[in-house]
Amino acid sequence: MNYTQATGEKSTVKLTIKFTENEWQDAINKSYLKVRGKYAVPGFRKGKVPKPVLENYYGKGVLYEEAFNILYSQHYPEIIEKEKDNFTAVGEPSLDVEDMSEGKGVVLTAIVPVKPDVTIDAYKGLKIKKFEYNVSDAEVDGEVKKILLSAANEVEVSDRECKLGDKVNIDFSGSVEGEVFPGGTADGYDLELGSGSFIPGFEEAVAGMKIGEERDINVKFPEDYQAENLRGKDAVFHIVLNKITEKQLPELTDEFVKSHAGSENVEEYKKKTRERLERSAANKSRDETENSIVSEICKHAKAEIPDAMVEHEIDRMVQDFSYRLMYQGLKLEDYLKYMQLSMEQFRSQFAEQAKSRVLSQLVIDKIIKEENITVAEGELDAKIEEQAKSVEKTFEEYKKNIDPRQVEYITSDIIITKLFDFLKANNELYTD
Repeated sequence: MNYTQATGEKSTVKLTIKFTENEWQDAINKSYLKVRGKYAVPGFRKGKVPKPVLENYYGKGVLYEEAFNILYSQHYPEIIEKEKDNFTAVGEPSLDVEDMSEGKGVVLTAIVPVKPDVTIDAYKGLKIKKFEYNVSDAEVDGEVKKILLSAANEVEVSDRECKLGDKVNIDFSGSVEGEVFPGGTADGYDLELGSGSFIPGFEEAVAGMKIGEERDINVKFPEDYQAENLRGKDAVFHIVLNKITEKQLPELTDEFVKSHAGSENVEEYKKKTRERLERSAANKSRDETENSIVSEICKHAKAEIPDAMVEHEIDRMVQDFSYRLMYQGLKLEDYLKYMQLSMEQFRSQFAEQAKSRVLSQLVIDKIIKEENITVAEGELDAKIEEQAKSVEKTFEEYKKNIDPRQVEYITSDIIITKLFDFLKANNELYTD
């Protein structure tokens, strides 16, 4: 077997793989041994038909498909491994038979989607927005209220209008330019007003309705809405309010926080709550600033992203969405039925975001390579030692039993931290 490679269109590589006649016949013989049990010929038991008789009865081509699979599975992974320094395959290849001449073997072609190179015009000297979040007393009070809500009693009410904080049961039907759109209709839907579950303005417009009341509300889809065909569009939802449920909160006392939050008293609980919120705010500030940096650099980057990479990212996003539904006791297929969406329609909602994510990762990988950002000697052990101390183990004991995947994660974390330290130091960050 020998092969050649050539650069293809849209981040693909074309492999032309030539197999000798001996290699082809060997694959044919292996194919015969593998598939002979599937075929019956009069006068022979299944699996006992001689190869010449099988080929004569069904035609020689009966063994070709499996023979091609055998050659592919034996040699394609070897080629990909051998060429790993030249390209990285990011999806399954498109296979074809280029030539199959009697006595001369066969020639297969594989169009392989590969990780594209990315061109970045600038990643230093840019002016980039920095995010900073602080914790207010109101936010602490809001978190305290959450623990009260978790222990609240739900009571149906019928003598007043619904308000933010209530849970309502509604029927709704949405339309854009007079046309009902997929996923915009549901009956008997439970919604907590003020939860931010629906698009901006929807929940606020439902507030004030009474049981049995019908109302048309006008809202506008956000410009970054996941469904591209609805972005920025005006919509009308017809609402019917079926039920209102309010929550009756318990009193915040030392006894309550001791039994529900493990704190000695209300003051200690509020202090711990503030510290937790401040850690969360610091992480949010860091994450959104780093996202802002990558987003700005991506404006200066270009890459021919193969469809395989986008589809793979959509797969991950759909899986993540499915996991989140599972935590709520729902299955994805039930969600799609409820929202009247096909899987194709559902996947299409993630397309642009998936493409953006892929470009972001390509940009990150490129800068790491360009700046030769690596883990220096001793840095990995220092991080492992930190983790060992956190679980009260010695470095030697912890490292001895550490999972290789965890080592890979720690290594990646060190590199990413260095990358953003570099980018923050080499760009101008500003706040509003």
